[in-house]
Amino acid sequence: MKQQNSIQLFEDKKVRTLWDAEQEKWYISIIDVIEVLTNSDRPRKYWSDLKRKLKKEGSQLSDFIGQLKMQAADGKFYKTDVADTEQLIRLIQSIPSPKAEPFKLWLAQIASERLDEMQDPELTIDRALEQYLLLGYSENWINQRLKSIEIRKELTDEWKKRGLKEGQQFATLTDIITKAWAGKTTKEYKILKGLKKENLRDNMTNTELILNMLAEASTKDISQAVNPKDFEESKKVAKQGGNVAKVALKELEAKTGKKVVTKLNAKTVLSENKVIKKIKPKK
Repeated sequence: MKQQNSIQLFEDKKVRTLWDAEQEKWYISIIDVIEVLTNSDRPRKYWSDLKRKLKKEGSQLSDFIGQLKMQAADGKFYKTDVADTEQLIRLIQSIPSPKAEPFKLWLAQIASERLDEMQDPELTIDRALEQYLLLGYSENWINQRLKSIEIRKELTDEWKKRGLKEGQQFATLTDIITKAWAGKTTKEYKILKGLKKENLRDNMTNTELILNMLAEASTKDISQAVNPKDFEESKKVAKQGGNVAKVALKELEAKTGKKVVTKLNAKTVLSENKVIKKIKPKK
């Protein structure tokens, strides 16, 4: 079963979702939905009470709720109660909330959008652009981020051609690349920026993104040139690709006297941008 985890936004609140390509269905975290609809600070307790209530009423809906692994706040994946859109719409009827109807419309929209994207992949890029704009990112940063997605895809396609496995091997190679140019593993980099479940690339500055792209593009190009035979040889290539970006980083830091890899994250930068916009005098 081919599945893809992603984060969707409803009124600027994150909802964990998982797309099942074989069934062509979205599975959505029930806890996240409850938090969105009720603003409860204890959504798990709310869901536990609701399940008992449904059973007392004779509803069998909770009996058909499944569990799938989704990423939690600590960055790890845990089994989470999920529902498909049909089950979720039935469940929402038991949750008194003024947001219930808007949420149903949102569910229908993301289901339709996913099917559209399968027919026209360019729509995925357009919608990613729209989401980043809504979050407050600058157009310049967004262009860099979308380019980084393209370069990352080219690199992972190269790894797949070499017979490398998604998951642990991809993660190990990514750590080697990041450690080579930034001096930190992905986990160490996220700790520096104060991140938990947030995407590291979404919290990089323009310069960090550019150097990360250079490292990944170089790794792909070197791999295509030297044709590594196995995972061990690909690890050496990953370090070489990262070192290309490290040279650029060192030269830039020498010229500017400033560190490239910093604690700056999206929350800080976006908050600063909002303050600047508020105090900027009107023409």
